[in-house]
Amino acid sequence: MLGSFPPSRERWSMEFFYPNRQNDMWRIMGLIFYGDKDHFYIAEQNRFDKGSIESFCRDKGIALYDTAREVRRLKDNASDKFLEVVTPTDISALLKRIPHCHVIITTGQKATDTLVARLGCDQPAIGSFTQVVYEGRELHFWRMPSTSRAYPLALERKAEYYRKLFIEEGIIP
Repeated sequence: MLGSFPPSRERWSMEFFYPNRQNDMWRIMGLIFYGDKDHFYIAEQNRFDKGSIESFCRDKGIALYDTAREVRRLKDNASDKFLEVVTPTDISALLKRIPHCHVIITTGQKATDTLVARLGCDQPAIGSFTQVVYEGRELHFWRMPSTSRAYPLALERKAEYYRKLFIEEGIIP
């Protein structure tokens, strides 16, 4: 699962992917897998539970990374609209480290644009995938809606897109 890039550190609630309390990623996962959008949230500490999230990801076979190693923020906010990719992630090297990976998911438009440029393929519609052969490996490349609250889609609707993906890829029976 590839996103764009984390927000500035003062917005983090943990040292892990999707650390911003205002991002819906872990609410979506809690809703889909546990029927509780706050499953991964520790309200009294105002943070996500990194340990539970890491265990969950290992259990489900979900790997997370950014589509860029270096970015430049053109404005002092977390918006991808003002994010310039300076150094994209080396997708070839990343995939060599996870030889059993057969699905790549982008979680927003900037991540999708960045990956499309690296893979040299067409952009899938939101909530859909395209089959890609990259360096001899067949991959399903899914484009998901952004989990940012700035993306104008209700949490439950975002979760429907992600649920469909996990069902089609066999993560949810």
